[in-house]
Amino acid sequence: MPDPAQPVSAVKVPDDLKQKFPELIELVLKSESMNDEERQYWVNILPVMTPEQVQNLKDILVNERDQLAAIDKKYSKEIEKIGEDQLLKKVDEERRKRREERAKSEEQQKQQEEEASKQILGKIQGKS
Repeated sequence: MPDPAQPVSAVKVPDDLKQKFPELIELVLKSESMNDEERQYWVNILPVMTPEQVQNLKDILVNERDQLAAIDKKYSKEIEKIGEDQLLKKVDEERRKRREERAKSEEQQKQQEEEASKQILGKIQGKS
């Protein structure tokens, strides 16, 4: 049964190549810059490549993998930062609203106290 975590590939890799070049075969199969036809081409010519060509191919594919991983890491950090920024904006907005509501409430209480003071003062002055 195929592993659902692995992409389905039509590339045919002989067992002897899997044993001789396990890391390189994995890099070829997982390369995001190739389609299956290109992957098959590299698998097919691997037996006739010189050691230098094999190393160059490996270096290119490792570099591609590392660069893509670095890009993914960078963007995941940026996405995380955007999420944090949005959370901070939301918290700041909530705090601003609470301050405004508290200021309104305090102003209403102040006005009510002033009204009550005026009424009491009026009663006192009226009795004198």
